[in-house]
Amino acid sequence: MSLQEKVMNEMKTAMKAKDKVALESLRAIKSALLLIQTETGSGAAISAETEIQLVQKLVKQRKDSAAIFTAQNREDLAAPELAQIAVIEKFLPEQLSEEEVEKVIVKAIEDMGAQGMKDMGKVMGIVSTELAGKADGKTISNLVKKNLV
Repeated sequence: MSLQEKVMNEMKTAMKAKDKVALESLRAIKSALLLIQTETGSGAAISAETEIQLVQKLVKQRKDSAAIFTAQNREDLAAPELAQIAVIEKFLPEQLSEEEVEKVIVKAIEDMGAQGMKDMGKVMGIVSTELAGKADGKTISNLVKKNLV
């Protein structure tokens, strides 16, 4: 079942339950999917990798917004963003823990023989493709920096 079909099914459930937060979140996913489909040069079908990237992007946008609102002491605006994150994250593959991500990073560094920050780009490229959808890019970046120093 494609992401679009899953979202439509969840939207029906949210409409029946009159869950405004879930409905708003699901509509955001549907809107983003439609935008990708209508872009010039893209076919009707969206790859699973693109779907995961799209959902990750939506989660990141909401996390950034929530962080800004929290920093400005606007919990009334941060709470809906955090609630939407919980709904949208259901469509991501299960996220790995920091320890699991660090194991993959350490293995990649050893396999490449990476030494120091000059090799960060190479390590990030390999680890990011290996952990696509399973870990946040910011977490990966921080752990790569920590292990390359």
